[in-house]
Amino acid sequence: MLTNDKQVDSCLENICNQGCQTVTTIIQQLEQGEIINIVKSLTSTQRLKLLQELKSIMAVYGDSCIVFSD
Repeated sequence: MLTNDKQVDSCLENICNQGCQTVTTIIQQLEQGEIINIVKSLTSTQRLKLLQELKSIMAVYGDSCIVFSD
């Protein structure tokens, strides 16, 4: 999970430590162009890299990470 960008890597670690549901929510928010607090300090290029990395990480889990919606 190293992108050679300390800010992106730190953000990735913080997000991933919050669990599947949070990661999935953040992916959705980033895809919609929302700038949430946890990514506010990142440039648009860094946010795109973060989104790509999060999607890549979640692809590993497949259906084993079930997210419940209301």
